[in-house]
Amino acid sequence: MSGPLSSAGYGPAGADESVRASRSHWDVASSTYLEEHGATLGTDVLVWGPEGLTEDEAHLLGDPADLAGAVVVEVGCGAGQGARWAARRGARAVGVDLSAGMLARSRALDAASGTAVPVLQADAGALPLADGCARVAFSAYGALPFTADAAGVLGEVHRVLEPHGRWTFSVSHPVRWAFPDDPGPQGLVAERSYFDRAPYVERDDDGGLLYAEHHRTLGDWVRLLGRAGFRLVDLVEPEWTRPDQPTWGGWSALRGEHLPGTAVFVCERLGR
Repeated sequence: MSGPLSSAGYGPAGADESVRASRSHWDVASSTYLEEHGATLGTDVLVWGPEGLTEDEAHLLGDPADLAGAVVVEVGCGAGQGARWAARRGARAVGVDLSAGMLARSRALDAASGTAVPVLQADAGALPLADGCARVAFSAYGALPFTADAAGVLGEVHRVLEPHGRWTFSVSHPVRWAFPDDPGPQGLVAERSYFDRAPYVERDDDGGLLYAEHHRTLGDWVRLLGRAGFRLVDLVEPEWTRPDQPTWGGWSALRGEHLPGTAVFVCERLGR
């Protein structure tokens, strides 16, 4: 059992301890996270980031009509809002998440929304799905920011997608790592090197990892995707266009006027 937060900063975090920390963190945070952000995330809306860009607006998964009957996988699904969005469009949707707490929230939203989606508890680096079973996979701030082994996750997504399948995922825009996580004016002044890949970590008194978030540059992501067998189709940097969009942690209208907050990678699986 992890102890209380003792230190926060930048330093190493291994693959296995990142998995354990993410599971524990989201088990505990699942309820408060939805209490704070549920109005933005909804129950069956696919929102790509704090700017509020939705899949209904962006069509980053392709033509919604093509989802009917297709197997669609939400990786790091949280409470399954995205998978539920796909299911409402006729997809055979499934969500995968590491956290039992988040999946419990998903089951509660099934009941509240009237749309149930199957969910599986698993690490994104070991998806319990058959080779080539899915036409589309996506992740909205799920799994990838919290894993030390992004290559392993991308390899698993490639494995479960059929040839030419669509893979779309969003993460914090890499440039934001040079700036403090502050929604006010302080968040507009760079204080770290963009090229410093040290993850942000929180540890307890015994040095146990409580939380880890990992940084890759834009170039890192492009190379990782190419090595995993994906073609980058588009890179979307949503603008903060809604004056009434609520502040979300370090994301705010002020910062959104000057800096991209989210990067959405739209990819196609290569190979036979």
